[in-house]
Amino acid sequence: MRALQPYVPGEQPRIDGLIKLNTNENPYPPSPAVLDAIRDAADDALARYPDPESTSLREAIASRHGLASSEVFVGNGSDEVLAHAFFAFFQQAQPLLVPDVTYTFYRVYAQLYGIEMELQPVDAQLRIAMAALAHRASAGCAGVVLANPNAPTGIGLALAEIESLLQACPGRVVLVDEAYVDFGGQSALPLIHRHPNLLVVQTLSKSRSLAGLRVGFACGQAHLVDALARVKNSFNSYPLDRLAQAGAIAALQDEEGFARSREAVIDTREGLTLALEDLGFEVLPSQANFVFARHPAHDAAALLGGLRERKILVRHFKLPRIDQYLRISIGTRDQCAALVSALRELLGAG
Repeated sequence: MRALQPYVPGEQPRIDGLIKLNTNENPYPPSPAVLDAIRDAADDALARYPDPESTSLREAIASRHGLASSEVFVGNGSDEVLAHAFFAFFQQAQPLLVPDVTYTFYRVYAQLYGIEMELQPVDAQLRIAMAALAHRASAGCAGVVLANPNAPTGIGLALAEIESLLQACPGRVVLVDEAYVDFGGQSALPLIHRHPNLLVVQTLSKSRSLAGLRVGFACGQAHLVDALARVKNSFNSYPLDRLAQAGAIAALQDEEGFARSREAVIDTREGLTLALEDLGFEVLPSQANFVFARHPAHDAAALLGGLRERKILVRHFKLPRIDQYLRISIGTRDQCAALVSALRELLGAG
């Protein structure tokens, strides 16, 4: 246990007045229907345990995505769902294949469960090298884990690339983590019925503005969902409380509010990208609710500190190949304008 290197989440500030662009939360509030549903569920029934199978929530997710409820698994945030998937599928006698630039929690899970992980280099543009990954997977592996769009780059993958990977290792699970897919990515959910080795993981934290409610889910053919349920019921039979289930169902039913929030984030992302490029930043093409950017003439850690002094939080990873990049969550228009103004001051751009 002393050798474990736990995941370090972004700063949750205790100081008032900070502009928080460091943890990829949605800057807009959840649907009013969510709050109403939670209030309605906060009654005497809280004295009883919640539905351990989250039946109504799984049915709501299945209905929205054209699946059967037996093809949906839910958990306490997508991180818990991912943890159960690592435990269930990747403890093999071969290495798990993961891009070398991606969500750093994957390394933590692998270390926790004693899973050998083989990092696959992304290319010079920080894109996942899918052809090389599929070729390596075809030679034998414990499985593959991808984030699409990738984190922290925001770069998305085409469905044809994912399908080629699925075909390259049909006997092993390919897990596609779609935490940010609603902001412009292509979901692999339509491939589920063609590929028994595909597991797609999503979350309501980002596009549904429910990071504080902790609801994630996985979709795959019934045998994969059954395996996840076995792990869950050997760990915690009641991962989602009554309030979380009620709020999540309401969020899934408010398509108009979802679309409005989603489009606002996408529109603001495009405007922020142009503004950063005008300041001389290189900004990777993002299909997420954040951008990943570097400035050729300014150190990322120094910019991070300068923004912190100006009460603006962004994220910096001290990791090989990306230590000169800042990951900037998409805030409101006013928050992004304040960020650009602060950066202009730091860069001496007038």
